[in-house]
Amino acid sequence: MRFQIKDDKLIPQKFLTEDSYRITQLSKIPQPPLTPDFPYSRELQQLLTGKQLLLDDIPHPINEIQSHYENGYVTYRKGIDYIGKKPVCMRCGNKDQRMFASFSCSRCGENCLYCRHCIMMGRISECTPLIGWNGPAPDTAIPQKIMAWNGILSEGQRVASDKVVEAIRQKKEWLVWAVCGAGKTEVLFAGIEAALADNKRICIATPRTDVVLELTPRLKAAFPEITVASLYGGSKDRHLYAPLTIATTHQLLRFYQAFDALILDEVDAFPYTVEESLQHAAIQVRKPSSAMIYLTATPNQKWQRECRTGKRSFITIPARFHRKPLPVPEFAWCGNWQKQLQKGRLPTNVLRWIKDRLESGKQALVFFPHIKLMEKALPLLRKLDSRIEAVHAEDPERKEKVQRMRAKEIPLLLTTTILERGVTFPNIDVAVVGAEDLIFTESALVQIAGRAGRSKDYPDGVVTFFHYGKTEEMLKARKQIVTMNREGVKRGLIDV
Repeated sequence: MRFQIKDDKLIPQKFLTEDSYRITQLSKIPQPPLTPDFPYSRELQQLLTGKQLLLDDIPHPINEIQSHYENGYVTYRKGIDYIGKKPVCMRCGNKDQRMFASFSCSRCGENCLYCRHCIMMGRISECTPLIGWNGPAPDTAIPQKIMAWNGILSEGQRVASDKVVEAIRQKKEWLVWAVCGAGKTEVLFAGIEAALADNKRICIATPRTDVVLELTPRLKAAFPEITVASLYGGSKDRHLYAPLTIATTHQLLRFYQAFDALILDEVDAFPYTVEESLQHAAIQVRKPSSAMIYLTATPNQKWQRECRTGKRSFITIPARFHRKPLPVPEFAWCGNWQKQLQKGRLPTNVLRWIKDRLESGKQALVFFPHIKLMEKALPLLRKLDSRIEAVHAEDPERKEKVQRMRAKEIPLLLTTTILERGVTFPNIDVAVVGAEDLIFTESALVQIAGRAGRSKDYPDGVVTFFHYGKTEEMLKARKQIVTMNREGVKRGLIDV
Protein backbone atom coordinates (compact mmCIF):
# COMPACT_ATOMS: atom_id res chain seq x y z
CA MET A 1 0.00 0.00 0.00
CA ARG A 2 1.10 3.57 -0.72
CA PHE A 3 -0.15 6.85 0.70
CA GLN A 4 -0.39 10.47 -0.34
CA ILE A 5 -0.77 13.28 2.19
CA LYS A 6 -3.61 15.69 1.37
CA ASP A 7 -5.16 18.21 3.78
CA ASP A 8 -3.06 16.70 6.58
CA LYS A 9 -4.53 13.24 6.05
CA LEU A 10 -3.17 9.98 4.65
CA ILE A 11 -4.90 8.93 1.43
CA PRO A 12 -4.34 5.32 0.27
CA GLN A 13 -3.07 4.89 -3.30
CA LYS A 14 -3.27 1.72 -5.36
CA PHE A 15 -0.47 2.59 -7.76
CA LEU A 16 3.08 3.88 -7.63
CA THR A 17 3.16 7.64 -8.28
CA GLU A 18 5.80 10.31 -7.72
CA ASP A 19 3.90 11.90 -4.83
CA SER A 20 2.96 8.65 -3.04
CA TYR A 21 4.97 6.95 -0.32
CA ARG A 22 5.24 3.77 1.63
CA ILE A 23 4.19 4.43 5.22
CA THR A 24 7.72 3.77 6.48
CA GLN A 25 8.99 6.68 4.36
CA LEU A 26 6.75 9.22 6.10
CA SER A 27 8.43 11.28 8.82
CA LYS A 28 5.09 11.96 10.50
CA ILE A 29 1.70 10.24 10.29
CA PRO A 30 -1.11 12.79 10.67
CA GLN A 31 -4.04 11.85 12.91
CA PRO A 32 -7.33 13.66 12.13
CA PRO A 33 -9.40 14.85 15.12
CA LEU A 34 -12.49 12.91 16.20
CA THR A 35 -15.74 13.82 14.49
CA PRO A 36 -18.21 13.44 17.40
CA ASP A 37 -21.32 12.75 15.30
CA PHE A 38 -19.64 10.26 12.93
CA PRO A 39 -21.69 7.00 12.80
CA TYR A 40 -18.76 4.68 13.54
CA SER A 41 -18.96 0.92 13.09
CA ARG A 42 -19.48 -1.02 16.33
CA GLU A 43 -17.88 -4.04 14.67
CA LEU A 44 -14.71 -2.10 13.87
CA GLN A 45 -14.74 -0.70 17.38
CA GLN A 46 -14.91 -4.21 18.89
CA LEU A 47 -12.27 -5.53 16.50
CA LEU A 48 -9.67 -2.76 16.74
CA THR A 49 -9.81 -1.46 20.32
CA GLY A 50 -6.40 -2.09 21.88
CA LYS A 51 -5.15 -3.90 18.79
CA GLN A 52 -2.57 -3.48 16.03
CA LEU A 53 -3.81 -5.43 13.02
CA LEU A 54 -2.95 -5.76 9.36
CA LEU A 55 -5.46 -4.94 6.64
CA ASP A 56 -5.64 -8.66 5.89
CA ASP A 57 -6.80 -9.30 9.49
CA ILE A 58 -9.78 -6.93 9.16
CA PRO A 59 -12.92 -8.21 7.37
CA HIS A 60 -13.96 -4.70 6.30
CA PRO A 61 -13.28 -2.86 3.01
CA ILE A 62 -10.45 -0.34 2.86
CA ASN A 63 -12.82 2.54 2.07
CA GLU A 64 -14.71 1.90 5.34
CA ILE A 65 -11.46 1.78 7.31
CA GLN A 66 -10.28 4.97 5.57
CA SER A 67 -13.50 6.86 6.36
CA HIS A 68 -13.03 5.96 10.03
CA TYR A 69 -9.44 7.21 9.85
CA GLU A 70 -10.47 10.51 8.22
CA ASN A 71 -12.97 11.04 11.05
CA GLY A 72 -10.39 10.29 13.72
CA TYR A 73 -11.57 6.84 14.82
CA VAL A 74 -8.88 4.65 13.23
CA THR A 75 -5.11 5.04 13.51
CA TYR A 76 -2.35 4.10 11.09
CA ARG A 77 1.10 3.23 12.46
CA LYS A 78 4.26 2.17 10.68
CA GLY A 79 4.77 -1.58 10.50
CA ILE A 80 8.52 -1.14 10.04
CA ASP A 81 10.46 1.90 11.14
CA TYR A 82 14.15 2.80 11.09
CA ILE A 83 16.56 3.75 13.86
CA GLY A 84 19.24 5.44 11.83
CA LYS A 85 19.66 3.08 8.92
CA LYS A 86 18.62 -0.06 10.82
CA PRO A 87 15.06 -1.42 10.45
CA VAL A 88 12.88 -2.28 13.47
CA CYS A 89 9.63 -4.26 13.35
CA MET A 90 7.08 -2.21 15.26
CA ARG A 91 4.91 -5.27 15.95
CA CYS A 92 7.43 -7.73 17.40
CA GLY A 93 10.37 -5.41 18.13
CA ASN A 94 12.80 -7.40 15.96
CA LYS A 95 16.07 -5.55 15.34
CA ASP A 96 18.11 -8.51 14.11
CA GLN A 97 19.16 -7.60 10.59
CA ARG A 98 19.34 -11.29 9.65
CA MET A 99 15.60 -11.57 10.31
CA PHE A 100 14.67 -9.04 7.60
CA ALA A 101 14.43 -9.83 3.88
CA SER A 102 13.28 -8.06 0.72
CA PHE A 103 10.77 -9.05 -1.96
CA SER A 104 9.23 -7.52 -5.03
CA CYS A 105 5.99 -6.12 -3.59
CA SER A 106 2.89 -5.84 -5.78
CA ARG A 107 1.18 -3.58 -3.24
CA CYS A 108 3.72 -0.74 -3.32
CA GLY A 109 5.45 -1.50 -6.63
CA GLU A 110 8.92 -1.50 -5.07
CA ASN A 111 11.45 -3.84 -3.52
CA CYS A 112 10.02 -4.01 0.00
CA LEU A 113 11.68 -5.04 3.26
CA TYR A 114 9.67 -7.34 5.55
CA CYS A 115 10.13 -8.93 9.00
CA ARG A 116 10.73 -12.67 8.96
CA HIS A 117 10.56 -13.00 12.73
CA CYS A 118 6.78 -12.59 13.06
CA ILE A 119 5.81 -13.76 9.55
CA MET A 120 3.56 -16.44 11.07
CA MET A 121 1.19 -13.63 12.13
CA GLY A 122 0.98 -12.17 8.63
CA ARG A 123 3.65 -10.36 6.64
CA ILE A 124 4.57 -6.92 7.88
CA SER A 125 6.65 -4.78 5.52
CA GLU A 126 7.73 -1.23 4.75
CA CYS A 127 4.42 -0.50 3.07
CA THR A 128 2.29 -2.21 5.74
CA PRO A 129 0.31 -0.04 8.18
CA LEU A 130 -0.61 -1.33 11.61
CA ILE A 131 -4.24 -0.39 12.17
CA GLY A 132 -5.74 0.48 15.55
CA TRP A 133 -8.66 2.29 17.20
CA ASN A 134 -8.73 5.88 18.44
CA GLY A 135 -12.43 6.22 19.33
CA PRO A 136 -14.25 5.34 22.55
CA ALA A 137 -13.84 1.82 23.92
CA PRO A 138 -16.80 -0.56 23.70
CA ASP A 139 -19.24 -0.47 26.59
CA THR A 140 -18.93 -3.45 28.90
CA ALA A 141 -21.69 -4.19 31.37
CA ILE A 142 -20.12 -5.12 34.71
CA PRO A 143 -22.55 -6.96 37.02
CA GLN A 144 -23.06 -5.88 40.63
CA LYS A 145 -21.66 -9.20 41.86
CA ILE A 146 -18.48 -9.72 39.87
CA MET A 147 -16.89 -12.75 41.52
CA ALA A 148 -18.58 -16.05 42.34
CA TRP A 149 -15.57 -17.72 43.98
CA ASN A 150 -16.15 -18.26 47.69
CA GLY A 151 -12.99 -20.12 48.63
CA ILE A 152 -10.79 -19.26 51.62
CA LEU A 153 -7.21 -18.13 51.09
CA SER A 154 -4.39 -19.29 53.31
CA GLU A 155 -2.60 -16.60 55.32
CA GLY A 156 0.26 -16.53 52.81
CA GLN A 157 -2.16 -16.27 49.90
CA ARG A 158 -4.17 -13.50 51.61
CA VAL A 159 -1.12 -11.27 52.14
CA ALA A 160 -0.08 -11.73 48.51
CA SER A 161 -3.66 -11.14 47.31
CA ASP A 162 -3.76 -7.79 49.16
CA LYS A 163 -0.50 -6.76 47.46
CA VAL A 164 -1.91 -7.66 44.03
CA VAL A 165 -5.02 -5.53 44.68
CA GLU A 166 -2.84 -2.62 45.83
CA ALA A 167 -0.52 -2.90 42.80
CA ILE A 168 -3.44 -2.94 40.34
CA ARG A 169 -5.18 0.01 41.97
CA GLN A 170 -1.98 2.05 42.22
CA LYS A 171 -0.66 0.95 38.80
CA LYS A 172 2.55 -0.53 40.16
CA GLU A 173 4.87 -3.35 39.11
CA TRP A 174 4.95 -6.25 41.57
CA LEU A 175 6.47 -9.73 41.71
CA VAL A 176 4.62 -12.58 43.42
CA TRP A 177 7.27 -15.19 44.24
CA ALA A 178 5.21 -18.21 45.22
CA VAL A 179 6.40 -21.77 45.73
CA CYS A 180 5.08 -24.49 43.43
CA GLY A 181 1.61 -25.48 44.56
CA ALA A 182 1.01 -22.31 46.61
CA GLY A 183 -2.23 -21.53 44.71
CA LYS A 184 -1.15 -18.55 42.61
CA THR A 185 -4.36 -18.46 40.55
CA GLU A 186 -6.59 -17.89 43.58
CA VAL A 187 -4.27 -15.08 44.72
CA LEU A 188 -5.23 -13.17 41.56
CA PHE A 189 -9.00 -13.26 42.02
CA ALA A 190 -9.39 -10.22 44.31
CA GLY A 191 -7.12 -8.15 42.07
CA ILE A 192 -9.09 -9.11 38.98
CA GLU A 193 -12.34 -8.25 40.78
CA ALA A 194 -10.96 -4.85 41.81
CA ALA A 195 -9.84 -4.09 38.25
CA LEU A 196 -13.18 -5.07 36.74
CA ALA A 197 -15.08 -3.05 39.35
CA ASP A 198 -13.10 0.02 38.23
CA ASN A 199 -13.94 -0.72 34.55
CA LYS A 200 -10.33 -1.66 33.88
CA ARG A 201 -9.33 -4.11 31.19
CA ILE A 202 -7.06 -6.90 32.42
CA CYS A 203 -4.98 -9.63 30.78
CA ILE A 204 -3.35 -12.78 32.13
CA ALA A 205 -0.54 -13.96 29.83
CA THR A 206 1.45 -17.18 30.02
CA PRO A 207 4.04 -18.72 27.69
CA ARG A 208 2.19 -22.00 27.14
CA THR A 209 -1.12 -22.92 25.50
CA ASP A 210 -1.91 -25.72 27.94
CA VAL A 211 -1.84 -23.23 30.84
CA VAL A 212 -4.31 -20.99 28.97
CA LEU A 213 -6.59 -23.99 28.44
CA GLU A 214 -6.35 -24.91 32.12
CA LEU A 215 -6.92 -21.37 33.44
CA THR A 216 -9.86 -20.50 31.16
CA PRO A 217 -12.56 -22.68 32.80
CA ARG A 218 -11.32 -21.73 36.29
CA LEU A 219 -11.62 -18.01 35.56
CA LYS A 220 -14.98 -18.40 33.82
CA ALA A 221 -16.24 -20.25 36.90
CA ALA A 222 -14.88 -17.54 39.22
CA PHE A 223 -16.32 -14.69 37.08
CA PRO A 224 -19.38 -16.25 35.41
CA GLU A 225 -20.99 -12.95 34.32
CA ILE A 226 -17.80 -11.53 32.77
CA THR A 227 -16.87 -12.02 29.11
CA VAL A 228 -13.56 -13.89 29.01
CA ALA A 229 -11.44 -14.10 25.83
CA SER A 230 -9.15 -17.14 25.64
CA LEU A 231 -6.42 -16.59 23.06
CA TYR A 232 -3.96 -19.14 21.65
CA GLY A 233 -3.07 -20.46 18.20
CA GLY A 234 -6.34 -21.38 16.44
CA SER A 235 -8.57 -19.86 19.14
CA LYS A 236 -12.14 -18.90 18.16
CA ASP A 237 -11.93 -15.84 20.44
CA ARG A 238 -9.37 -14.09 18.25
CA HIS A 239 -11.61 -11.08 17.53
CA LEU A 240 -13.56 -11.08 20.82
CA TYR A 241 -13.36 -7.87 22.85
CA ALA A 242 -13.42 -8.74 26.54
CA PRO A 243 -12.70 -7.03 29.87
CA LEU A 244 -10.79 -10.17 30.95
CA THR A 245 -8.38 -11.83 28.52
CA ILE A 246 -6.24 -14.96 28.98
CA ALA A 247 -3.59 -15.32 26.27
CA THR A 248 -0.34 -16.97 25.33
CA THR A 249 2.49 -14.46 25.22
CA HIS A 250 2.68 -14.91 21.42
CA GLN A 251 -0.89 -13.62 21.07
CA LEU A 252 0.11 -10.36 22.79
CA LEU A 253 1.80 -9.31 19.53
CA ARG A 254 -1.65 -8.39 18.15
CA PHE A 255 -2.34 -5.91 20.98
CA TYR A 256 -1.21 -2.32 21.49
CA GLN A 257 -1.81 -0.24 24.62
CA ALA A 258 -4.83 -2.39 25.41
CA PHE A 259 -4.70 -3.28 29.11
CA ASP A 260 -4.84 -1.42 32.41
CA ALA A 261 -3.22 -4.40 34.12
CA LEU A 262 -1.09 -7.24 32.77
CA ILE A 263 -0.49 -10.36 34.86
CA LEU A 264 2.44 -12.33 33.47
CA ASP A 265 2.41 -15.92 34.71
CA GLU A 266 5.49 -18.18 34.63
CA VAL A 267 7.73 -15.25 33.75
CA ASP A 268 10.76 -17.57 34.00
CA ALA A 269 9.41 -20.12 31.48
CA PHE A 270 10.45 -20.86 27.90
CA PRO A 271 9.88 -19.30 25.37
CA TYR A 272 9.29 -15.97 27.15
CA THR A 273 12.75 -15.96 28.71
CA VAL A 274 14.61 -16.35 25.40
CA GLU A 275 12.42 -14.43 22.91
CA GLU A 276 12.90 -10.68 23.08
CA SER A 277 9.81 -10.22 20.89
CA LEU A 278 7.60 -11.63 23.67
CA GLN A 279 9.18 -9.30 26.22
CA HIS A 280 8.60 -6.44 23.74
CA ALA A 281 4.96 -7.52 23.41
CA ALA A 282 4.47 -7.52 27.18
CA ILE A 283 5.56 -3.87 27.26
CA GLN A 284 3.53 -2.56 24.34
CA VAL A 285 0.22 -4.23 25.30
CA ARG A 286 0.08 -2.10 28.46
CA LYS A 287 -1.52 1.31 28.54
CA PRO A 288 0.98 4.11 29.35
CA SER A 289 -0.31 4.12 32.93
CA SER A 290 -0.93 0.52 34.01
CA ALA A 291 -0.09 -2.24 36.47
CA MET A 292 2.24 -5.19 35.89
CA ILE A 293 2.11 -8.32 38.07
CA TYR A 294 4.75 -11.02 37.61
CA LEU A 295 4.11 -14.54 38.89
CA THR A 296 6.78 -17.20 39.32
CA ALA A 297 8.02 -19.93 41.62
CA THR A 298 11.55 -19.56 40.26
CA PRO A 299 12.79 -16.03 39.54
CA ASN A 300 16.20 -15.91 37.90
CA GLN A 301 19.34 -14.94 39.83
CA LYS A 302 19.17 -11.30 38.68
CA TRP A 303 15.60 -10.91 39.98
CA GLN A 304 16.47 -12.70 43.23
CA ARG A 305 19.31 -10.21 43.80
CA GLU A 306 16.97 -7.31 43.04
CA CYS A 307 14.49 -8.67 45.59
CA ARG A 308 17.21 -9.05 48.26
CA THR A 309 18.61 -5.56 47.66
CA GLY A 310 15.25 -3.77 47.58
CA LYS A 311 15.40 -2.91 43.88
CA ARG A 312 12.28 -4.93 43.04
CA SER A 313 8.92 -4.84 44.82
CA PHE A 314 7.86 -8.39 45.69
CA ILE A 315 5.95 -10.64 48.03
CA THR A 316 6.69 -14.29 48.72
CA ILE A 317 4.32 -17.14 49.40
CA PRO A 318 6.84 -19.55 50.93
CA ALA A 319 4.38 -22.31 51.80
CA ARG A 320 1.66 -24.37 50.21
CA PHE A 321 -1.94 -24.00 51.31
CA HIS A 322 -1.84 -27.36 53.17
CA ARG A 323 0.82 -25.94 55.55
CA LYS A 324 3.34 -28.73 54.97
CA PRO A 325 6.96 -28.06 53.92
CA LEU A 326 8.18 -28.49 50.36
CA PRO A 327 9.95 -31.81 49.75
CA VAL A 328 13.71 -31.17 49.88
CA PRO A 329 15.64 -32.99 47.12
CA GLU A 330 18.02 -35.80 48.08
CA PHE A 331 21.25 -36.08 46.08
CA ALA A 332 22.30 -39.59 45.02
CA TRP A 333 25.50 -40.30 43.06
CA CYS A 334 24.83 -42.86 40.33
CA GLY A 335 28.15 -42.97 38.45
CA ASN A 336 28.48 -42.65 34.69
CA TRP A 337 24.84 -43.45 34.04
CA GLN A 338 25.02 -42.57 30.32
CA LYS A 339 27.83 -45.11 29.76
CA GLN A 340 25.85 -47.74 31.65
CA LEU A 341 22.75 -46.95 29.59
CA GLN A 342 24.70 -47.39 26.35
CA LYS A 343 25.56 -50.89 27.60
CA GLY A 344 21.89 -51.64 28.26
CA ARG A 345 21.96 -51.10 32.02
CA LEU A 346 20.71 -48.54 34.52
CA PRO A 347 22.55 -47.66 37.75
CA THR A 348 21.72 -49.99 40.62
CA ASN A 349 20.42 -47.26 42.91
CA VAL A 350 18.17 -45.85 40.15
CA LEU A 351 16.69 -49.31 39.54
CA ARG A 352 16.19 -49.86 43.28
CA TRP A 353 14.39 -46.48 43.57
CA ILE A 354 12.05 -47.42 40.71
CA LYS A 355 11.42 -50.95 41.99
CA ASP A 356 10.52 -49.61 45.45
CA ARG A 357 7.81 -47.38 43.87
CA LEU A 358 6.42 -50.16 41.71
CA GLU A 359 6.28 -52.56 44.68
CA SER A 360 4.61 -50.00 46.97
CA GLY A 361 2.16 -48.80 44.29
CA LYS A 362 3.42 -45.20 44.54
CA GLN A 363 3.28 -43.41 41.18
CA ALA A 364 6.40 -41.56 40.06
CA LEU A 365 7.78 -39.19 37.47
CA VAL A 366 11.34 -39.86 36.29
CA PHE A 367 12.97 -37.00 34.41
CA PHE A 368 15.69 -37.47 31.78
CA PRO A 369 17.72 -34.69 30.13
CA HIS A 370 17.35 -35.95 26.54
CA ILE A 371 14.80 -37.91 24.52
CA LYS A 372 17.26 -40.47 23.11
CA LEU A 373 18.54 -41.40 26.56
CA MET A 374 15.00 -41.67 27.90
CA GLU A 375 14.01 -43.93 25.01
CA LYS A 376 16.99 -46.19 25.74
CA ALA A 377 15.84 -46.53 29.34
CA LEU A 378 12.18 -47.27 28.49
CA PRO A 379 12.54 -50.90 27.26
CA LEU A 380 14.81 -51.70 30.23
CA LEU A 381 12.17 -50.47 32.67
CA ARG A 382 9.29 -52.12 30.85
CA LYS A 383 10.85 -55.44 31.88
CA LEU A 384 9.80 -54.44 35.41
CA ASP A 385 6.31 -53.28 34.41
CA SER A 386 4.93 -53.17 30.86
CA ARG A 387 2.65 -50.24 31.73
CA ILE A 388 5.57 -47.81 32.11
CA GLU A 389 5.45 -45.03 29.47
CA ALA A 390 7.63 -42.14 28.25
CA VAL A 391 6.56 -38.70 27.05
CA HIS A 392 8.22 -35.67 25.41
CA ALA A 393 7.19 -32.44 23.65
CA GLU A 394 6.82 -33.97 20.18
CA ASP A 395 4.91 -37.03 21.39
CA PRO A 396 1.52 -37.09 19.58
CA GLU A 397 0.05 -38.99 22.56
CA ARG A 398 1.38 -36.55 25.14
CA LYS A 399 -2.02 -35.39 26.45
CA GLU A 400 -3.43 -38.92 26.48
CA LYS A 401 -0.47 -40.24 28.49
CA VAL A 402 -0.81 -37.45 31.06
CA GLN A 403 -4.52 -38.28 31.39
CA ARG A 404 -3.72 -41.98 31.82
CA MET A 405 -1.19 -41.06 34.49
CA ARG A 406 -3.88 -39.05 36.29
CA ALA A 407 -6.22 -42.04 35.99
CA LYS A 408 -3.47 -44.20 37.59
CA GLU A 409 -3.25 -46.42 34.52
CA ILE A 410 0.47 -45.66 34.27
CA PRO A 411 2.54 -46.49 37.39
CA LEU A 412 5.66 -44.64 36.30
CA LEU A 413 6.11 -42.01 33.59
CA LEU A 414 9.48 -41.14 32.07
CA THR A 415 9.61 -37.56 30.85
CA THR A 416 11.78 -34.74 29.59
CA THR A 417 11.49 -31.26 31.10
CA ILE A 418 8.15 -30.89 29.25
CA LEU A 419 6.41 -31.89 32.52
CA GLU A 420 8.56 -29.73 34.81
CA ARG A 421 5.59 -27.39 35.34
CA GLY A 422 1.87 -27.08 34.67
CA VAL A 423 0.88 -30.63 35.67
CA THR A 424 -0.38 -31.92 38.99
CA PHE A 425 -0.61 -35.52 40.13
CA PRO A 426 -1.93 -35.94 43.68
CA ASN A 427 0.43 -38.59 45.08
CA ILE A 428 3.78 -39.02 43.36
CA ASP A 429 7.51 -39.25 44.00
CA VAL A 430 9.96 -37.61 41.61
CA ALA A 431 13.42 -38.56 40.36
CA VAL A 432 15.86 -36.85 38.02
CA VAL A 433 18.36 -39.07 36.22
CA GLY A 434 21.38 -37.06 35.18
CA ALA A 435 20.63 -33.98 37.31
CA GLU A 436 24.10 -32.65 36.41
CA ASP A 437 23.06 -32.02 32.79
CA LEU A 438 23.09 -28.37 31.66
CA ILE A 439 19.37 -28.50 30.82
CA PHE A 440 18.59 -28.87 34.52
CA THR A 441 18.91 -25.27 35.65
CA GLU A 442 18.05 -24.08 39.16
CA SER A 443 14.62 -23.03 37.85
CA ALA A 444 13.96 -26.40 36.17
CA LEU A 445 15.03 -28.40 39.24
CA VAL A 446 12.89 -26.32 41.62
CA GLN A 447 9.90 -26.79 39.32
CA ILE A 448 10.56 -30.54 39.03
CA ALA A 449 10.81 -30.89 42.82
CA GLY A 450 7.54 -28.95 43.02
CA ARG A 451 5.64 -31.78 41.34
CA ALA A 452 5.76 -33.78 44.60
CA GLY A 453 3.67 -33.22 47.73
CA ARG A 454 1.13 -30.85 46.18
CA SER A 455 -2.05 -32.47 47.53
CA LYS A 456 -3.38 -31.84 51.05
CA ASP A 457 -4.17 -35.57 51.21
CA TYR A 458 -0.61 -36.50 50.20
CA PRO A 459 1.60 -33.56 51.26
CA ASP A 460 4.75 -35.67 51.51
CA GLY A 461 6.77 -36.80 48.53
CA VAL A 462 10.28 -38.01 47.84
CA VAL A 463 12.45 -36.06 45.39
CA THR A 464 15.79 -37.59 44.35
CA PHE A 465 18.41 -36.07 42.07
CA PHE A 466 20.57 -38.88 40.65
CA HIS A 467 23.83 -37.40 39.39
CA TYR A 468 27.36 -38.01 38.14
CA GLY A 469 28.63 -34.96 40.01
CA LYS A 470 26.87 -32.17 41.88
CA THR A 471 26.41 -28.90 40.02
CA GLU A 472 25.97 -25.32 41.21
CA GLU A 473 22.42 -25.41 39.81
CA MET A 474 21.54 -28.46 41.93
CA LEU A 475 22.90 -26.79 45.06
CA LYS A 476 21.09 -23.52 44.35
CA ALA A 477 17.81 -25.36 43.71
CA ARG A 478 18.01 -27.20 47.04
CA LYS A 479 19.05 -24.00 48.85
CA GLN A 480 16.04 -22.12 47.42
CA ILE A 481 13.64 -24.85 48.61
CA VAL A 482 15.23 -24.99 52.09
CA THR A 483 15.12 -21.17 52.34
CA MET A 484 11.42 -21.08 51.45
CA ASN A 485 10.66 -23.76 54.06
CA ARG A 486 12.51 -21.74 56.71
CA GLU A 487 10.64 -18.58 55.78
CA GLY A 488 7.35 -20.48 55.89
CA VAL A 489 8.09 -21.71 59.41
CA LYS A 490 9.23 -18.24 60.51
CA ARG A 491 6.04 -16.61 59.24
CA GLY A 492 3.85 -19.30 60.82
CA LEU A 493 2.70 -20.66 57.44
CA ILE A 494 4.08 -24.17 57.94
CA ASP A 495 3.09 -26.50 60.80
CA VAL A 496 6.07 -27.84 62.71
